[in-house]
Amino acid sequence: MNKTIEELANRWLKRKPDGLSALENRVLQSTLERTTISKDTNKAVAFHQTFGDRLADTIARIGGSWSFILTFIAFLILWTAGNVWLLTRDAFDPYPFIFLNLVLSMVAALQAPVIMMAQNRQTERDRIDAAHDYEVNLKAEIEIMALHEKLDELRHSQIVGMRDEIAQLAEQVKRIDEILSKQRTRP
Repeated sequence: MNKTIEELANRWLKRKPDGLSALENRVLQSTLERTTISKDTNKAVAFHQTFGDRLADTIARIGGSWSFILTFIAFLILWTAGNVWLLTRDAFDPYPFIFLNLVLSMVAALQAPVIMMAQNRQTERDRIDAAHDYEVNLKAEIEIMALHEKLDELRHSQIVGMRDEIAQLAEQVKRIDEILSKQRTRP
């Protein structure tokens, strides 16, 4: 299979090579070289993560879990119950729990942007995964088209071979028929 990217682009993608994206060129090149194109995108993303990225992902993972929610509810109950019980004595944060509201506001003010950073990173990961999926799907389609082409060529050569064999057999039957008719006409 001595083909070029230009031939593959014209045949399977119905486009000229200068109209191909870098991704499509990479797929056609891997098809020519018969190499795999799939890769673990998680490793590629993890390789480029900074400490802040990993921290944002960890905070988002913890902050969005049921264990965090239940622990935080338990903390709120303990805080309010403790301060209501202490209200009769010397309450640290008396009702309406102004210090608790301040703490909750600060947690929300810090947690929301961190979760948004993690969501933006997840969106970028999703884009990378989608591009990789397109690449792998395109390669699979091209390989399937190549297999169909090979099967069609094989079937065509078999049909031509069978036609030639039928012609040879017809010629042999004709010769046998001539020999038999000559033998019948002899006295």
